[in-house]
Amino acid sequence: MPADRHQPAATPLILVPDAEFDGPPDIEEAVFGGSARLAIHRAHKADEIPAALWRDCAGIMAWHNVTIGENLVEDLANCRLIVRVGAGYDNMALAACGRRGIAVCNVPDYGVNEVADHAIALMLALGRGILRYHGAVAADPIGGWTVDKTPAIRRFAGLTFGVVGMGRIGTAAARRAAAFGLRILFYDPYLPTGAELGLGFARVDSLGALLGQSDIVSLHTPLTAETRGMIDAAALAAMRPDAVLINTARGPIIDLDALGAALEAGRLAAAGLDVLPQEPPLAGTAFVEAVRRGEPWTIGRVIVTPHAAWYSRDSYGDLRRKAALVARDFLRDGRLRDGVNRQFLPAAAS
Repeated sequence: MPADRHQPAATPLILVPDAEFDGPPDIEEAVFGGSARLAIHRAHKADEIPAALWRDCAGIMAWHNVTIGENLVEDLANCRLIVRVGAGYDNMALAACGRRGIAVCNVPDYGVNEVADHAIALMLALGRGILRYHGAVAADPIGGWTVDKTPAIRRFAGLTFGVVGMGRIGTAAARRAAAFGLRILFYDPYLPTGAELGLGFARVDSLGALLGQSDIVSLHTPLTAETRGMIDAAALAAMRPDAVLINTARGPIIDLDALGAALEAGRLAAAGLDVLPQEPPLAGTAFVEAVRRGEPWTIGRVIVTPHAAWYSRDSYGDLRRKAALVARDFLRDGRLRDGVNRQFLPAAAS
């Protein structure tokens, strides 16, 4: 049952359509302090929410299961703000919201350290053969006691760590990689000229240049029309055959079939994926089935984790608290923070 807090009618209603936490909204209530009513649902589709709630809500705090599409935006008669409880906002119709004067914000800084750590952990696990060694010893403690059966092992010091998207997480991952003696290279066409000087890292002006020069490629871009399918067969062909690809950003950035073909053909050494185009993956997805069956080309060369890079107890609490703060400050004081659709809002609202 939804947890509606019965407060005076003048108190704004905040709808959480697809909450991904158990129990009461104690963190959110502590932030609002009675200044808003919370309607908590755990839906997977927009039509599971009563139409009256969409109509009456002054704000929405949306996780990732429910898509706020153009048709739904038309039903948001009283909504002034949508907070995406997370960093990515590809499930939001930004332009449609802007046309109705609805600001859309995200929470870009809640799991920066965790995601950067996870990217490096995937690099280390593949580059040091951790899972392959463990699996071999667990299966046969005597016969598996060998060091020469893990294909992706290399010395990290002196290799090139290529970052696609040098934002908060990309920068954090690069700094961690540098501590292992890797040379840092990055591609980010949206950083201003000279940003590389402040970062102290080398910059290239094309994705192809980065892919061709990097031993490890780590993706840290949002999912947009520009980045969807960006790592396709042509991009993979530009990579070195002994390179490792890490993705802790968004699944659809990589063409999964092309990645599988490149790995199976030996045109890429390894891949560590925390995200997939479909989550959870659809039954029968060729790449995932190959991993599940333990196809020879996946063993020691592919790691898949369940979109968990962002998660820790600390980051989970931060995410909920920061999202509530963004909503509270906008509805109470008109303060717009971390807006992602400013270009679509009327000038007075942005």
